[in-house]
Amino acid sequence: MIRIAVDAMGGDLGPSVTLPASLAFLNAHAEAQLLLIGQATAMQGQAAFVALRGHPRCQIQEASEVVTMDDPIEVALRRKKDSSMRVAINHVKNGAADVAVSAGNTGALMAIARYVLKTLDGIDRPAIAFPLPNAAGGVTTVLDLGANVDCTEDHLLQFAVMGSALVAAMSGHETPSVGLLNIGEEAIKGSEVIKKAGELLRSAGKSGDINFFGNVEGNDIFKGTVEIVVCDGFVGNVALKASEGLASMISGFIRAEFSRNIFTKMAAIVAYPVLKAFKNRVDHRRYNGAALLGLRGLVFKSHGSADAMAFECALQRAYDSAQNRLLEKVKDRIAHAAPLLALASANVQTGHGPLAQPLQQTTL
Repeated sequence: MIRIAVDAMGGDLGPSVTLPASLAFLNAHAEAQLLLIGQATAMQGQAAFVALRGHPRCQIQEASEVVTMDDPIEVALRRKKDSSMRVAINHVKNGAADVAVSAGNTGALMAIARYVLKTLDGIDRPAIAFPLPNAAGGVTTVLDLGANVDCTEDHLLQFAVMGSALVAAMSGHETPSVGLLNIGEEAIKGSEVIKKAGELLRSAGKSGDINFFGNVEGNDIFKGTVEIVVCDGFVGNVALKASEGLASMISGFIRAEFSRNIFTKMAAIVAYPVLKAFKNRVDHRRYNGAALLGLRGLVFKSHGSADAMAFECALQRAYDSAQNRLLEKVKDRIAHAAPLLALASANVQTGHGPLAQPLQQTTL
């Protein structure tokens, strides 16, 4: 059994989304157990609550507090110690759950998960990794997507190692290709941090720690040039939001073409199967569920505005990660890359060596 702790209160819509999604997920997965954490009064008002309360593979636990979407991180971390989000992560720490899922406040989730679970040896900062659909028919996993705005070159190396473990675990391809997001393919382009990160990633490629392709540009994310794209959290978050905006634009365009005039209506009806397939292909809800990598436990972040379908997809990704032993594979990759990770970290921290690049770090 794969045991998933669910923050039932997280997200813009809370139990009205998380409970029906959880029920649908349980009904589709005989090897899953759910531990739903939330406020009883809020959950009892949902139609799915009765079915979940009587389900043999579901437990419901009450939490007295909720981390809201606009709570400052300090409040979520220091004052709300019995929040549904924190209780869910605590269950991962004490072994009662294999993975936790929340649609709540991203900064709070990252801060609480980092505080409760701690980072793995060799990892300075956790990263958020998310799959984006590409033209090659698969997905491109991008990290970081917002956990770390300012990154040093050794952080980008850590992201590449962890991203490789994630894709290998989820796809079965042991040597996924890694690209470094830059303003051009040439090694001489980009900021000093990016140039030095390129040096590190090339070294990691030679040592067999990753399968480094080279520099890639923004359009390569959606071309499917590589399986993994590494970048800092500022750039990654912009890319994520742009992709969501593109998907919304395509959906709006299809709706508009059906209602413009009789000729476009007729053309749209003929093309409907193709348009529908394309719309489904780029529907960001189908790819919901971002992994928080680098922690001593598995945590997945659902989009805050997720509907029931999207939240169920996040549960699916969390389930797959636990089933495919993602945490163990991340640890194995980090252990293999430990000498290079240690050298890069030492150079950055001391300001010495060819890879040194002092950079002010920010914390969540």
